[in-house]
Amino acid sequence: MNDILKNDLGAGVMPGGHLGANAAWLRLAVLTRNVLTALKRLAWPAELLAAGPKRLRFLIFQTAGRIVPHPRRVWVRLATTKERIEEWLAALKLLPVPAG
Repeated sequence: MNDILKNDLGAGVMPGGHLGANAAWLRLAVLTRNVLTALKRLAWPAELLAAGPKRLRFLIFQTAGRIVPHPRRVWVRLATTKERIEEWLAALKLLPVPAG
């Protein structure tokens, strides 16, 4: 866990000399790790359970896309395969929806 926080999520390099900023930086890194772990366990396919933050970033979060405006709609064209998009939609259905 410490290796992931330190090397993959940036908790090894603090932003500055202010204690409050450094504490917020560390808490944000821990929160990011917790959210990624929850997503892996709740929604994403089994082959991504052992994936680290860097692999997840390149597979999911940094997908290139183009916003294409139409008269009544806005489309997003993603540079990925149809199967990957279907996996993302299935994962979205598995996530709990907050009440409200």
